[in-house]
Amino acid sequence: MSAVTSLATGTPYGVERVCATWDLPRSTLYARRAREATPPAPGKRRGPSPLISDEDLLALVEADLASSPFPGEGHRKVWARLRVRDNARVARKRVLRIMRDNHLLSPHRARRSNDGAHDGTITTLVPNDMWGTDGARVETVEQGLVWVFVAVEHWNAECVGWHVAKKGDRYAALEPIAMGLRDIYGGLGCDVARGLTVRMDNGTQYVSDHFRNQVRFWGIETSYAFVEQPQTNGVAERFIRTLKEQVIHGRVFQNVEQLREAVAAFAELYNAQWLVEKLGFVSPRRARELYALRPAA
Repeated sequence: MSAVTSLATGTPYGVERVCATWDLPRSTLYARRAREATPPAPGKRRGPSPLISDEDLLALVEADLASSPFPGEGHRKVWARLRVRDNARVARKRVLRIMRDNHLLSPHRARRSNDGAHDGTITTLVPNDMWGTDGARVETVEQGLVWVFVAVEHWNAECVGWHVAKKGDRYAALEPIAMGLRDIYGGLGCDVARGLTVRMDNGTQYVSDHFRNQVRFWGIETSYAFVEQPQTNGVAERFIRTLKEQVIHGRVFQNVEQLREAVAAFAELYNAQWLVEKLGFVSPRRARELYALRPAA
């Protein structure tokens, strides 16, 4: 603007006149010009140099993600495995920065709610205190919508039982609980699971007389989630979400049998290798093994 020639005088307006008109100090203009002419050098990392460079850490992160059987894992599990497997003692936030800058973060994101509807906790301190159960429907090519039911241990997030069926009735909803009882309690007799509570939503399968009477026969107490608050059954809900992200989404299943094979394989892999942050980044099965080895009180 200052170099533009005035039509009235035939001379440039000049910096002084333009700055006075815009009420801008000339020192500010000159300082801005100097910064644009000589851009500052990129900032250097403060403190001592890290033992592992960003390039080497990126290579370790990429190798870890490539070797993991679970796609879309977040930075916390990568950080935990690097500390144990590669002895890479780096800050968790540094792994987060490396993964964010290189577009390696998990694409699975959910909107967080701050409504404060549920302020309690549903996790337990010991096993076989509370299980959660839930069901979901999956589309197949030959048989349409089919049901997947699961039972999940609240203590270590272990999938203790699962069932895939075309008809998602009260009988099918009982199957994952029965699987867990056979595996952990050793049978399905009367009062075999005395002291166990099962958390579920208010679906028609779970409020039926047959379902309630059967779990009562096993000695199980029922605990229903709050209406329209799925987070109160969050352990089972979270496992269903993980199952969908890892197995269901992006795949086409022809029939119930094909889906059943996929769920069975994932449940086994999940229990053996899925890292749970609240357990100190160990798998559900490993957590149960360590609990069994604890010294007697």
